[in-house]
Amino acid sequence: MNHDDLNRWSKRAADWATTYHRHLRDRPVRPAVAPGAVAAQLPPAPPEAPEPMEAIWADFEAIVPGATTHWQHPRFFAYFPANAAPASMLAEQLANAMAGQGMLWQTAPAATEIEGAMVGWLLHALGLPADWTGTIHDSATTATLSAVLTMREAALDWQGNAEGLAGQPALRLYASAETHSSVDKAARIAGIGQAGLVKVPTLDDRGMDPAALDAAIAADRVAGRRPVGVVLCVGGTSVGAVDPVADCIAVAKAHDLPVHVDAAWAGSAMICPEFRPLWAGIEGADSVVFNPHKWLGAQFDCAVQLMPDPADQLRTLTLKPDYLLTPDTPGVTDYNDWTVPLGRRFRALKLWFVLRAYGLEGLRARIRNHVAWSRELAGRIAALPGLEIVTPPALSLFTFAAADEATTAALLERVNADGRVYLTQTRVDGRLAIRVSVGQFDCTHDDVLCVETVLRELTA
Repeated sequence: MNHDDLNRWSKRAADWATTYHRHLRDRPVRPAVAPGAVAAQLPPAPPEAPEPMEAIWADFEAIVPGATTHWQHPRFFAYFPANAAPASMLAEQLANAMAGQGMLWQTAPAATEIEGAMVGWLLHALGLPADWTGTIHDSATTATLSAVLTMREAALDWQGNAEGLAGQPALRLYASAETHSSVDKAARIAGIGQAGLVKVPTLDDRGMDPAALDAAIAADRVAGRRPVGVVLCVGGTSVGAVDPVADCIAVAKAHDLPVHVDAAWAGSAMICPEFRPLWAGIEGADSVVFNPHKWLGAQFDCAVQLMPDPADQLRTLTLKPDYLLTPDTPGVTDYNDWTVPLGRRFRALKLWFVLRAYGLEGLRARIRNHVAWSRELAGRIAALPGLEIVTPPALSLFTFAAADEATTAALLERVNADGRVYLTQTRVDGRLAIRVSVGQFDCTHDDVLCVETVLRELTA
């Protein structure tokens, strides 16, 4: 295949994509495919000779779409959304065509400087201080790991990277049980360990108890353990729990500890001023992550970490061997210094396209609709016989259940086998519950209310 062939097949791919999205509602959201069925259709070894693109394309059409969970389906209400607005898809095509590697300003001047500009745009959109800065990671997991590594190094007086963790005091990181498992993973990778991650008790609203946080930190200091920092959540993955940000930050600062806030999903909603009370006090945080790929239309992967001062993170993560030095470009930003991977994609391009193509008001309208439709749907489900709301809508996420676990589990299985909508599960105080997360970029009011239709039919 050469570039002339690419031109022809790219046009065919664009036509295919148009048809695919036009008819997504006709497909089951999750395929009825058995494990191993796809792999069984692939040869055990690669071809020795080139194969014609017609044959490759035919196999794609025959194998892939029918065995795909359609994340862009307008009735995908599972997990959290992974948006892909058309403007984002176009930007990704261009970024893929240029195929740059943005590890240094020198290797990607446009990508580097557009990233800096997009961070500034997002700070404005979220109502955060204009003098903050930030960077784009692949996912919130990487952003949180970067923040936790920085906490660890500061707590160890910058000796962890240089000397290792042997002989150091036991480290402690604090978070509530409602935080995402990425916090657990960060604690493990950073050498703090699962035992060093303290899950602080929560209040009745499932937000972290500031008094319990204060007591846990004090107890660890008395026991000779070394606290490194606090991770708060705004919009927890299970039921959308929100920690009392201002109160918890006040406790952390009283103990001279940094705070990272995981707002991976709910952070996008903060472009709407009416939702910002959920994270009141956020300006006191040392690091915040949110994922535009979850609710702003910029497709995966695109996680943005924002911070008032990146100095400690740069001190933790910067590594400059001779072959990466660029003495001819003093004073520039090399974003690989801010994160774990050296290589970096041109993720800022899709943010630039999306923010311009839809505008903040267009994006706000979508989020406001999703929140309103979620609340309406929760009210309708509450009125169905045999079902009850377990946790009320937190923005556009709520949970419901049947009378007992077996009935709830069977209902979820029937809903997903039906194929018209896709839901997932969680546990709330030990009780199995079904999650509904509204946020797919192109979903409509009718798509959201389809959940009620399916439930009514399946529970009749």
